[in-house]
Amino acid sequence: MGLLGVIGGSGLYGLNAPGEENPVSTPWGPASGPTHVYEVGDGIAFIARHGADHSILPHRVNYRANIHALREAGCDRILSVSSVGGIAPSCQPGKLVVPDQLIDYTWGREMTFQEEGDPVHHFDFTDPYSPDWRGKVTGALAGLDIDFVDGATYAATQGPRFETAGEIRRLAADGCHIVGMTGMPEAILAREAELEYAAICPVGNLAAGIATEELRMEDVIGAVGPEMERVTALISALA
Repeated sequence: MGLLGVIGGSGLYGLNAPGEENPVSTPWGPASGPTHVYEVGDGIAFIARHGADHSILPHRVNYRANIHALREAGCDRILSVSSVGGIAPSCQPGKLVVPDQLIDYTWGREMTFQEEGDPVHHFDFTDPYSPDWRGKVTGALAGLDIDFVDGATYAATQGPRFETAGEIRRLAADGCHIVGMTGMPEAILAREAELEYAAICPVGNLAAGIATEELRMEDVIGAVGPEMERVTALISALA
């Protein structure tokens, strides 16, 4: 079995474990930062999606470089940690959600490793989160006695702004339960790279129009802080 790849989102920029930092160079340009390889279990390769200082905007993340770097590090599966807003009543702040479906509302992002002149390759994306790997994630959460929401549709929006109340009403009507800004193209690139992919989504806030207060990113990051202790316990268990 290869290394477990972890992509840390808002509020998770590294793991408290022994390891080493490896600079990364990819055909797709620079990754979000160095790959940290931690000596946990069979090994974890970690990249902070927004950079260690949270300076990379969601639509500016080099998703291709990040996925390439984790594959080159020896990963065969990825756990994406993605802080989200809650739309469905079951997805309240403080909850952990393991989505099983995804709807993409982003635009202008590099969505494939295929370049002009390459043979065209179409592939199945019925289940954007790898079912067997996702089952191991939910099984580990249950084994740790961590409460979570099993199954949800993730709405991937462009950012970096939060959504309007009207947009959230539309997402709810479309069947979305949570909303975030980084679910795509990360999921499709992992599939194209033949890496198993699943996500754990801490809910940091209620979505626009549902929340009664102004949405601010610093409040979201502060809210997901306590949830990251459960997320890191999950990561250790999976490794």
